Parts: sequence; C-alpha cells; structure tokens
Amino acid sequence: MGSKGKGSRGRFGPTGGGSMLKQVQQLQAQMQQAQEELAQQTLEVSVGGGVVQVVINGQQEILSVSISPEAIDAAEVEMLQDLIVAAMNEALRKSRDLAEQKMAPLTGALNLPGLM
Repeated sequence: MGSKGKGSRGRFGPTGGGSMLKQVQQLQAQMQQAQEELAQQTLEVSVGGGVVQVVINGQQEILSVSISPEAIDAAEVEMLQDLIVAAMNEALRKSRDLAEQKMAPLTGALNLPGLM
C-alpha cells in the first residue's frame, strides 16, 4: 500500500533536484537585482516641443510631470490635456521597453512563453 524504497527522492534522484533549485534561486536573485536597478533608472519624455515633460522610472512609476507656463491657457485646456496623456503614454511605453530589455536575458533563461 505504501511505496517502498522511494523516500523523498522523487523523480530527480537524490541530488538531481538540488542543481535545479540552485539555478532557480540564482535566477530569482538576478531578477531581484534587475528590478532594483530598474527602480533606479529614469527616463524623461517630452512632447509638444518640450511643453510637457514626464519623468518615469523602470518600474512604470511616474516621478514627475512638468508643464511649461506658456502652455497654461484657459482656451487651450483640451490641447494641454492631450499633451499630458501623450507624454504619459510615451513614458510608459519607454519604461516597459527598458524593463523588457533588462529582464529579457533572465526571462529567456526560464523559457516560459508570455512571461514578459
């Protein structure tokens, strides 16, 4: 009724799984380091000839938004709103691209489709 002789070795044998576990732990450490580096990297995006500027980090956190005083005109509010949206979207795109570049060597090692 019980399984004799198998113990806790499983299908990897007595030492086969240890190597894989060590690789996974090493990959986790590398991914953590990459995430920390991404948090420190910043990108600056400007639209409308510098009218709106957005600073974002590699973890898609908006750090600042700057609007040129010349852009503040009550008659042009809709255009300013559009510029802010465009700047935010461009900043997010660039930040995602940066994260993909940073993580690609690590996620490629996992060989898992759709991870990044």
